This record gives sequence, C-alpha cells and structure tokens, in this order.
Amino acid sequence: MVGNFGMVDIAAGRFVVFGAVAGVIAATRPASRRWPTARQAVSALGLSVLGFSGYYLLLAFAIEASGTAVPSLIIGTIPVWMMLLGRPAGLRLQALLPGLALTAAGIGLMVAGAWPEGGVEGAGSARFGWGLSLALLAMASWTAFGLLNAAWLQRHPEVHAADWANWLGVATGLGAAALWLLAGSDIQTLRAQPNGALFLLLALAGGIGSSWLATVLWNLASQRLSASLCGQLIVSETLFALLYSFLWDGRWPAASESAAAVLFVLGIMASIRAHR
Repeated sequence: MVGNFGMVDIAAGRFVVFGAVAGVIAATRPASRRWPTARQAVSALGLSVLGFSGYYLLLAFAIEASGTAVPSLIIGTIPVWMMLLGRPAGLRLQALLPGLALTAAGIGLMVAGAWPEGGVEGAGSARFGWGLSLALLAMASWTAFGLLNAAWLQRHPEVHAADWANWLGVATGLGAAALWLLAGSDIQTLRAQPNGALFLLLALAGGIGSSWLATVLWNLASQRLSASLCGQLIVSETLFALLYSFLWDGRWPAASESAAAVLFVLGIMASIRAHR
C-alpha cells in the first residue's frame, strides 16, 4: 500500500508508534510497576529484536522480493515449530507426523505455484529465492521469540502481561528509532512522498492494533497456556494474511493456492488433535 516508502521506514514507523503508545501507558502505571529493572530491560530489548523490529524487517523484505502468499505460509508454520520445540514431554513426535506432512505439502504446492516461470535461472528466480530465505529467517526469529517470551513470562508470574507488553514496546520503539537513524530515509525524502497521510495511518494501525494490543493479548495467553498450545492459535494470522493478500490483489485464489491453504489448515488441525 505504501511501497514507495523504504522497508526500513515502514518498519520503523510502525514500531516507533508502538514504543510511544507503550511509553505513555507505562507512565500511567503504579510506580512499582512502571519501569523494568536493568535485567528485565535487557531481556525486553533482546526479545523485541526477535519478535518485532528484526522479525518484521525480515518479513517486509521477504514480501517485497517474493510477494505475500508464500511468506505468509512460511510464517504460518510457526505453530508447528513451536509445537515441536515446546511440546510437553508426554507428546510423541510420531503423533505429529501427519500434521507436519500436510503442512509441508501445502507450502511446497504454494511455492511451486508462485515460483517465477523460466526455471531457476535468471534474476527473477534469484530474487524469489532470496525472498524465501528471508521469510525462513523471519520464521526462525519469531519462533525463538515465542518460545523465549513464553518461558520468561512463566518464570516471572509477578510481572503483569500489560506491563511486559509496555516494556517490550518501549524497547522496540527505541530499537526502531535507532534503525531508522542508521538506515532510514531522511526527513526531506519522507516529506516528498505522495501518500504520507496513508503511511501515518498504517503506522498508527500497525503500532497500536497489530503491535501493542496484540502483544498484551499474546502475553495474557502465554501466561495461561503452554508454549506448544499457544503457538497453534496464530494459525489465524496466516489465514488473514492470505485473505488480505487476495483482497489487495483483487483476485480469487488460484486452484493451487486454494489447495495449498486447505492442506496447510488441515496440517495445523492435525497437529492440534495430536497435541490434545
């Protein structure tokens, strides 16, 4: 929607809003819960890179290089990886194999359908492959965040989920501001863009809704559910990402894309059934 802006500018805009909102809300909290200790601040800063600024920047570049559908499905395997890496001791790996096979088949079908024509030679295929690599890195980054963040919250039940979301937000906002200063566009370039108002609107929507509110809700869930089960719930993110992608493109999904999405959802459902 604002592709004329740089990926660093888009990521920084969203997360600076996240940090500003989180900072304002944190300032209104009771003094004993307002700001983290030094150790908590270091943890928040590291996790903010894995789950927010670093993850989102990798995903943004992946979408720029290879479109929206394939990165959405790759990111959508996060529930599976969180189940495998955070599964309870009593859950056997063999029980997860049917779901993993369905998910892998869906991703393979989507990648095959989206791969540029003309084989693996040429700049188009190289760019698409680069986008896939970035999407895989983004997936690994958020998976690590999901597991480590859940473990941190489980170890610190005295920390309220909303306070932790605020601290993550402030850390993310500071990191995003530093990223923009190092690699973002200058003020004059940003002002010269024709759709600055839309850029600000999307930054507000992403910073408040997709970042602050979503983080509060995710932290509440992480304190109440195991990491393996909580991870399954973000399958909805993949479904909405695909829906928004097709709406933005103004088209119905192709047969291969529909089949891939069905396989993907069936794989997640099989994994949830195995988990139960």
